[in-house]
Amino acid sequence: MYLQQLSDAVGVSGQEDAVRRIVLDAIKDHVTDIKIDALGGITAIKRGTGATTDAPRLMIAAHMDEIGFMVKDIDSNGLIRFVNVGGVDDRILPGLRVKVGADGLPGVILWPPIHLNREQNVTALKNLRIDIGASSKESANGKVKIGDRIAFDSTYTELSETMVRGKAFDDRVGCSLLIDVLQGGPYPVDIIAAFTVQEEVGLRGAKVAAQKHAPDVALILEGTTAHDVPNPSAEPDDEIENNPGCRVNAGPALTVMDRSMIAQPRFLNYLRQTAEQNGIPYQLKTQLGGGTDGGQIHMAGGGRPTGVISMPCRYIHSPAAILSKTDYQHTLDLVKAAVHGLTFEAFRYE
Repeated sequence: MYLQQLSDAVGVSGQEDAVRRIVLDAIKDHVTDIKIDALGGITAIKRGTGATTDAPRLMIAAHMDEIGFMVKDIDSNGLIRFVNVGGVDDRILPGLRVKVGADGLPGVILWPPIHLNREQNVTALKNLRIDIGASSKESANGKVKIGDRIAFDSTYTELSETMVRGKAFDDRVGCSLLIDVLQGGPYPVDIIAAFTVQEEVGLRGAKVAAQKHAPDVALILEGTTAHDVPNPSAEPDDEIENNPGCRVNAGPALTVMDRSMIAQPRFLNYLRQTAEQNGIPYQLKTQLGGGTDGGQIHMAGGGRPTGVISMPCRYIHSPAAILSKTDYQHTLDLVKAAVHGLTFEAFRYE
């Protein structure tokens, strides 16, 4: 499992270089035809054995980028103005530690002290600044520049034998799973591995990969929101409410529908049957918020049957997401089983 190495790497959308280096080193001895496209995405082929005559070409995709920020300007007092790159919740920002630029310059997002903000109102991102300890614009200019990416300052941590915490599990967990799949095998079908870029800002790299390789069917590996925590507005003794989200330690989540796509019903049914036949726990994701690379891949060319298998993560899109290594193993088991049994029958309409 490469999750720790991948999580600690910085790869805000558009600057996925550090993650790309890890991926290339991990897969180079297990695939052929490695290509880096014009946007920086990686594609590679893991050849099938040819044991199955009815063998579709399967694309498995996971995105390398993470949410973060970008330097917009520098105030006269040396504080940094910034904008979000991807979906960021303003509520979590005040007081967070960040890394600025390629050298990971340490900084902190300022906040109004409680003495001055007793109402505890949410401060909009546009009104926040990053403090790197500079006292003037001139001194800050020597350390950062407009356009520098900014990432959460967070370190992967083992919380217990089964639970881990870290940043960018969306979607470094998918990248780790895809590496594990490629290092395994052999498989009866050809796998087109796509480590995509710029997913968090519009599923852009996935469109390039799907148009270039035109797979018969696609499987997206993702990290998704887990809702198995109390509602902050509920009464203290209330049970965790039922909702259409996912739960940690309940197995991989199979998407039925999200904001970007409806999973192809036949392929979804195949994934469910594969899990059941192999005794793998799973759950269904019906929450309509969010999207994945499948939103672009399923519309490429004349349309590509697409499914999504996600790892439930608490506190996603934050510096401290939490996931279960048990879920990770079940997800990996399901992906491998689905690849081994895949034929056109799994998704082709009569």
